[in-house]
Amino acid sequence: MNIRSKDPEKELVEAAVRGTLNVMRSCVRAGTVKRVVLTSSAAAVATRPLAGDGHVLDEDSWSDVEHLMATKPPFWGYPVSKVLLEKEASRFAQEHGLSLVTLCPVAVVGEAPAGKADSSVPAILSLLSGDQAAFSVLKTIEMSTGCVALVHIEDLCCAEIFLAEEAAAAGRYNCASLNTTIVEIARFLAAKYPQFNVNTDNLPGDVLEKPRVLLSSAKLVREGFVFEYKTLDEIYDNVIEYGKALGILPN
Repeated sequence: MNIRSKDPEKELVEAAVRGTLNVMRSCVRAGTVKRVVLTSSAAAVATRPLAGDGHVLDEDSWSDVEHLMATKPPFWGYPVSKVLLEKEASRFAQEHGLSLVTLCPVAVVGEAPAGKADSSVPAILSLLSGDQAAFSVLKTIEMSTGCVALVHIEDLCCAEIFLAEEAAAAGRYNCASLNTTIVEIARFLAAKYPQFNVNTDNLPGDVLEKPRVLLSSAKLVREGFVFEYKTLDEIYDNVIEYGKALGILPN
């Protein structure tokens, strides 16, 4: 997730759309591709102004590109790029007879093979690390979407495979196993990892006590997918050692 671009229009939006279409064209030229599973982001679903609470967003929900382009909030280029690449991929797939399934994952937690993490992992660990820049990313996620929705990396990978193999799969799928908030995460981490001294009494006043918005994965579950990591305890199970290995958390 590249959120530090100095020119979001060129480096995020245009690059994302161009790169996606390049891959789709390669699939057509190959002649052997049966289905394309496109990984988008929940940023293409939930980044929109919603008043009040009690909102449930499914696959028919789209982030508000016009609002984002007009107001240009922090990291606006990321959700805009995801919306536009999805729509261009869908148009291309229909024109060329490709089977396209799109997965929209939320913030991902869990150990991955990569030796370096950018943006989302430091943000998820920021309550433990004390990294204020990373925490600002986490806070922006909550403010822009109305919750902090999480999924474990293993569930995400399994969902990708499931959608590639499930013959009836079609359209978009949200991928979130838990909708929570910074306050709920902080309280959990403070209780489970007291050595990190997470101060739950000193959180910013504008963070949410409970989610205002829920990202629904009912479609994915209804079609037979089962999330293995559904609670904060399960999702954060190996996060401490992973954070240490990445250098985000102290040894």
